[in-house]
Amino acid sequence: MLNILEIIEAGFARKRADILLITSSLLRIALAQVVVLLAIPSHAQDIEPRRWSHLPIGANFTGTAYAYSTGDILLDPALKIENAQFDLQTIVARYIRSFELLGKSARFDLIQAYQTGIWTGLLNGAPARAEREGLADTMLRFAVNLYGAPPLSGKEFAEYRANADCETIVGMGLVVQLPTGQYFDDKLINLGANRFLFRPQLGVVRNIGKWSGELTTAVTFFTANDAFFNGKRLQQDPVFSADANLIYTFLPGLWLAASVGYGNGGLTVVNGVANSDRQNNLGWGLGLGVPLSRAVGVKLGYTGTRTQANTGSDVDTFSCAFSVMW
Repeated sequence: MLNILEIIEAGFARKRADILLITSSLLRIALAQVVVLLAIPSHAQDIEPRRWSHLPIGANFTGTAYAYSTGDILLDPALKIENAQFDLQTIVARYIRSFELLGKSARFDLIQAYQTGIWTGLLNGAPARAEREGLADTMLRFAVNLYGAPPLSGKEFAEYRANADCETIVGMGLVVQLPTGQYFDDKLINLGANRFLFRPQLGVVRNIGKWSGELTTAVTFFTANDAFFNGKRLQQDPVFSADANLIYTFLPGLWLAASVGYGNGGLTVVNGVANSDRQNNLGWGLGLGVPLSRAVGVKLGYTGTRTQANTGSDVDTFSCAFSVMW
């Protein structure tokens, strides 16, 4: 969506006469669709295997990752925007701290990304292009295992994991996205969203031998953006999502995961007027974890998202992450 809005914005100077022919209702639809589509690279289909993993208490994890996302943006044909595409490169820094909370194992995640993106397309047949580079919104996550995965460290943790051939874990988490990313209120394409995001999560893990099955359900809530594109006010309904992961662990730290996810909702309202732009996305992914030592690991991943609606975006993301534990 961000791509589309920027395409309109980039072509405005060259095609002012043509753009003025677009009715106010079409502009309203375009604004809403762009916002939803642009949000996809940052928080659309949140498919992440092993997010409920049992961690030793008092452990610290830090790492960095690189992700390349590319995709097509599908808009209403009446908008006269064709071949809308984007390429987004992301460098991520992440820190995780595990701790004990009220007799349960818990964790805190801090994620900060820096992004470089290019959006291209045809506006009324004329090429248009927009570029952005800067910080994305900061992400925080707190999670606690309510059942299973007791708070242990050192030898006790190692002995428990070695003997836990059959185990069930139930966890609860909360993701918060802070409006810290680059944002321009006179532009449609932005790396930051200029609003808070809250995503409560509930997860269940079943471990049987070397196999693990994970199921996570979540609801994403958005606060209003009161500085959306030239003084407009953007609101968005919650997005309901679920994802499942099947993981096989060959050796400690060496694992392969297959994932699938689905998201629905997110109807937008601009200046009090609702739009017919509900999201309906199907996603899937593959992940491979490889240990380089007892404390250092690498993760390779792919995630694909396809819209099941007439408008939306189809996105492919390839990633490589490096992490260290101490």
